[in-house]
Amino acid sequence: MLTFAIIVVAVIIVILVAVQNRSAGIGVFGGAGGDSVYQTRRGLEKFLFILTVVSIAVFALLGIANLIL
Repeated sequence: MLTFAIIVVAVIIVILVAVQNRSAGIGVFGGAGGDSVYQTRRGLEKFLFILTVVSIAVFALLGIANLIL
């Protein structure tokens, strides 16, 4: 059961990172200048970032719990 939860959280993390990457555009790799890298997250972008961090923390805790149990 714990392994299934780890797989589900991993898929959620992949989806969240892909959505964040899509919203970033080509500014990071293109010639848009250095200002585009250090932008302030607002609204949905900030929510997705926080959700990604929380999902990674849950994934780490599940992994540790899987090792202990």
